[in-house]
Amino acid sequence: MPWRLEDIDLSRIDPSLVESDEALFFLLCSASFIESGSDLYTRNLIEYYQDDPDVAGWLGSRWEPEELQHGRALRAYIEHVWPDFDWQSAFDSFFSEYSQRCTLEEFEPTKALELAARCVVEMGTASLYRSLAAYAPEPVLREITTHIRTDEVRHYKYFYLYFNRYNAQEGNGRMKVLRALVRRLLEIRNDDAECSIRHVFNHRHPGQANDKAAIDRIHAACRRLVQRNVSPDMSVKMFLKPLNLPPRIQHGLEAPLTRMVHYALR
Repeated sequence: MPWRLEDIDLSRIDPSLVESDEALFFLLCSASFIESGSDLYTRNLIEYYQDDPDVAGWLGSRWEPEELQHGRALRAYIEHVWPDFDWQSAFDSFFSEYSQRCTLEEFEPTKALELAARCVVEMGTASLYRSLAAYAPEPVLREITTHIRTDEVRHYKYFYLYFNRYNAQEGNGRMKVLRALVRRLLEIRNDDAECSIRHVFNHRHPGQANDKAAIDRIHAACRRLVQRNVSPDMSVKMFLKPLNLPPRIQHGLEAPLTRMVHYALR
């Protein structure tokens, strides 16, 4: 492991710097839920790539432990700053719904295209944690989110490496790859965050459970926080990389795609 949660001194956390920040609380809980459910997604990916010991081995021995450590680190931070929040009950509620969505049927039709789509997911998480690290007013949170961002960038590089290997065999054209990238980019905005924030809200404010207007308000506040601190230039470069475009064409696409990527991530 490049870093270990056990080596982070959680006693240094200063709750007074973050405990009243509602948007940050919901973002951290949402991220912790999705990271903590990554073992389910890993099993699906390993099944999809079971005939490739290199990919399946990396997913099981490196990617999954690091993703699960992200979830543990965020949970530990949340429970230190907001001890009254029942993280486990909220996560169990979230996972019962989320697990129904994580199926092989949602994967791209070819192994190369699914790896391209995974690059988009890692781009999104790297961008999220870079935004959180830039925003974090509390040093331990900044340390944790910086560690996670570094992991996500490294994961992106592995998925990109494996994508190139498979795409050399499959010969997918740029338009087919672009469609896979866009499909996954739009999913970043639509599904997982809404599901996780809703379950956090229902356990944080049980008297207002499933109040759509209140949940939408919190979701919007979370998006604004990310938008103010995200690095769209980095995100767009990561998004475009699987297309392997000539430099002049990539430069021309970066400006219009910045708006699209920024929209999806906020």
